[in-house]
Amino acid sequence: MICKINDRKALLALLFSLVVFMFIGCSDDNSTEPTKVNESEILVQYLESTGGDYINVTGSNIAPTTEVKQNITADPAKYFVMDIRDTATFAKGHIAGAINVQFKEILNYFKANDMTKYTKVYMVCFSGQSAAYSTCLLRLSGYGNVFSMKFGMASWHSDFKATWTNGVGNGGQAYLKQDSIPKPALGSLPTLSTGKAIGKEILDARIAQLFIDGFPSVKQDVVIGNLANYFIMAYWTVADYKDPGHLQGAINYVPKSDFKLANFLKTIPTNKTCAIYCYTGHTAGYATAFLKVMGYDIKSISYGGNALFYDAMIAKNKSAWKESECQNYEIVK
Repeated sequence: MICKINDRKALLALLFSLVVFMFIGCSDDNSTEPTKVNESEILVQYLESTGGDYINVTGSNIAPTTEVKQNITADPAKYFVMDIRDTATFAKGHIAGAINVQFKEILNYFKANDMTKYTKVYMVCFSGQSAAYSTCLLRLSGYGNVFSMKFGMASWHSDFKATWTNGVGNGGQAYLKQDSIPKPALGSLPTLSTGKAIGKEILDARIAQLFIDGFPSVKQDVVIGNLANYFIMAYWTVADYKDPGHLQGAINYVPKSDFKLANFLKTIPTNKTCAIYCYTGHTAGYATAFLKVMGYDIKSISYGGNALFYDAMIAKNKSAWKESECQNYEIVK
């Protein structure tokens, strides 16, 4: 009798162990969370390989106004002009044949229409800066025939040249320095949370959001009035960083080089707003687009060095707005 009782207890204990084991196993399966991925690492690796590393290889695709005029006159069927200014300003005057598309609808327009049939698509805005930003986003999206028109409609017709005439100045002249400031130590990339795990899908999600958000820019006087609040980036050559110099506190980043993961991309802080400038704001617009895609909090300083130290740009024969840039071509109202 005692033996039977012990056998029964052993059997019950065995059954109990099996039940507990099954419960724990099922519980673990049900509570397993999806493996988190480092989206920014995946994205930059994609951009530097399959994505063509656009910002470090090509950097920008800026077309002079004279080229746009020549091409759309010679063969308008092969060249497309997209004017991304507001509707009211577009109505006051635009390039013949240009299509007006609001910034947040640019990507949708490209997706809904076969833009590959054109030899070149020219993005046109007020000054050329938001056109540069949108062109970079489109290039990163795979549209390799897109260009931004330099100086925007200010260079096309005198009705709009005030955009640039009023944009240039010497607001940063008192803060023009020739010292050399080293880059910060390597840190980490920004945190992205698109919910995607494939490079192309992360990129597409980021670009779609940035077209909705609009062009991130900041005026030079805002930056100068709050220098300590910004991580300032001078986006030009080492030689120009030294002469004519740079805005006080600015760190030099060389185009088509320094934004590589293996170089200095990780020296850009992720806990501070960045303000970047070039000569005219055009190439900085391209750089801003790339860095925004990567998740950095960054703004392009409007009109670049032309707004900060215009006289120095002219004296050193750097890219700068001049009245002669306005071709005064015909417009349609």
